[in-house]
Amino acid sequence: MRAKSLSDILKKGDRIAVSNITGREASKVSIISQSYCRNIVAGWALGKDGQTVDVPGGKPIPVFGQFEDLLSALPDAKKPNKIIVYSPPDAVYGDVKEVLEHGKKFVETIFVITEHVSIEVTAKLKSLADSADIDIVGCNTLGVINAYDRTRVGAVGGDSPDEAFVKGSVCILSNSGNMVNTIATYLKPAGLGISYGISTGKDPLILTPIKELLPLAMMDTRTQLVILYVEPGGSYEEEAIAYLKSLKCPKPVIVYVSGQFAEGCSISLGHAGAVVEGPNTTASAKMKMFDDYFGVPVFDPDHPKVFMSILREKKRGVRVNALHDLVNAAMAVTDACEIKTDFSPTQPIGLNPWFKNFGAFEHKLPRTMIIHPGTIPEPYGSLVDRYVKSGFGRIQTRQSMRNASHASSNDGVTPRIYGYSVMNLMNKGSFVESVLLYWLGHPLKHEFEIRLFEMGLIASLTNGPGTISSQAPKLSASAGNSPNTAMIATLAAIGTVHGGNGQEAARMLIDVFGKTGLTDPYNKKNAPDLDAIVRDYVKKFKERKVVDKEAGLHYEKVPCLGHPVFNKEAVNFDPRERVIAAYMDEHKIYNVFHDFYHRLTRGMTSAGVTSKVHAVNVDATLTCILMGIAWPLLVEKKITVERALDLPFLAFALGRVAGGAGEYLDHRESGTDMDMRIPVSECKFLGRVQD
Repeated sequence: MRAKSLSDILKKGDRIAVSNITGREASKVSIISQSYCRNIVAGWALGKDGQTVDVPGGKPIPVFGQFEDLLSALPDAKKPNKIIVYSPPDAVYGDVKEVLEHGKKFVETIFVITEHVSIEVTAKLKSLADSADIDIVGCNTLGVINAYDRTRVGAVGGDSPDEAFVKGSVCILSNSGNMVNTIATYLKPAGLGISYGISTGKDPLILTPIKELLPLAMMDTRTQLVILYVEPGGSYEEEAIAYLKSLKCPKPVIVYVSGQFAEGCSISLGHAGAVVEGPNTTASAKMKMFDDYFGVPVFDPDHPKVFMSILREKKRGVRVNALHDLVNAAMAVTDACEIKTDFSPTQPIGLNPWFKNFGAFEHKLPRTMIIHPGTIPEPYGSLVDRYVKSGFGRIQTRQSMRNASHASSNDGVTPRIYGYSVMNLMNKGSFVESVLLYWLGHPLKHEFEIRLFEMGLIASLTNGPGTISSQAPKLSASAGNSPNTAMIATLAAIGTVHGGNGQEAARMLIDVFGKTGLTDPYNKKNAPDLDAIVRDYVKKFKERKVVDKEAGLHYEKVPCLGHPVFNKEAVNFDPRERVIAAYMDEHKIYNVFHDFYHRLTRGMTSAGVTSKVHAVNVDATLTCILMGIAWPLLVEKKITVERALDLPFLAFALGRVAGGAGEYLDHRESGTDMDMRIPVSECKFLGRVQD
């Protein structure tokens, strides 16, 4: 490395230039950094020459089209000696090469914030930087902060660096940028501040790994304690331990190794470099290497005094099993090594999570890692009870949508639905699949869902000319209206009683199954006890019915049970539902909601609530199909409850409006004008003649 000390990496007086500074992330971070330490002299972005990045309460940051233009415009005293690269992955090589070609007389360090830079490009960057005697940190670093000089590059410290980073004696070296912030916050209750916080990044190839930074930390007069945050993958820690072993009196180190919980599980860790490639790159192997180096077992927060005696003898440091053990471990190490705290210890930080949602990971993680929700202070607690604790669906962020859409886009070349090319969807050739993508925002997981939804739409086309929604287009045709008016009339004749019942069925299913832990509605083996659920539902329904009838009130019926046409037998079926049920039986498709509905109608009769087994009508069946599709998205909070509730009504309306068009065409060709009018002789006046 060119740097001979930590301050060579970043110090007060360094002049920073930022690539792609007008980008969303780069501009936001630059504005906060400029407010914090005023160290950015300029930026550059292709095609943005002459623009500025405005800083509240400070001078705007000038923007140039290229780095060469930036250098030419600034006097030598203001030329940058540090570079932050925020360029897209494909542009990183070109921007770094430009810096190396034109700025090697001035530039000392380059920080590459960009992630997903290829290994080949990263290796080339390292070679070029070494040839130019310029240090390069990253890729995928969050940046560096020097708390003593109150200066930073990148987003370390977030929006309020002063909150977490109080100057002190601890140097943090971390694979994860966000963990630099977290660890700094954890250490404050121990009375320890930060000298430097450095995010090395965690790509497969780390350009400035901890093995190169540790010697600088060991020589830094401000640093008395080093804390490492380590992830699986790579051999850098093995090399770092070899360096530490070569020292006679190394400064103490506290290390946290993450990722052991993922071993043997199909869980992907976030960083690209956290890929286990050999026996010494697993989390467990790294834990053992550090434990062997320290010569002490992993820190036990329940027995800190035991560790005090061991640490006084070894004085190399210790490994912690959990981040929240850092406070006790740091206090034990500083006491054992006679390191003075930087300030009076503050109140320990306690987790008070308002929400928890581990999703599918909850069944894979150790129980000790499953946190419990805390107490939500008012007035937020009441709001949460009202809006969130249904347990399903995400809360949609409201914003102006006048000229924006999540659902569709068109860049002048390719129209898209939720990012998927319409042309590709056309080539795939499924209208109903494309409709569901448009309605849900996510592609379907199962092929059979396409066929089931298509059958449901066909069933919704018509139930004969006597239905309200079929009468509407016939009336419109009889009045001489155009096709679009007839289709609007069809939609206008659909309401909460005719067509909207599916929405109530969806609400009922969410209420019934929302607290059962159901995640996969197609998995019969893991389905909840439906008979017990039915007994409980019928019991409560029967109690409500008795109370309402005694009070002379209209009681709410079970949505989508029964049909005015198919209701003559002791056991009734909707023939359209039977076709879908037969298809599901033939293809061995299980749907827990469909199963529940059939058990419910039989349970109602067995309990004496109904005199016959009512038909599970087509609205219920369509709702069960759509809830089967939407349920995993609800559980994962990818869609809102409101969207799920709207799906059955939309599906019925889509099928029925197409059917209404058919009725219009038939009546327009074969009917006579005004033939839907009721003769005067058949009309009744129920009032009294007043004149």
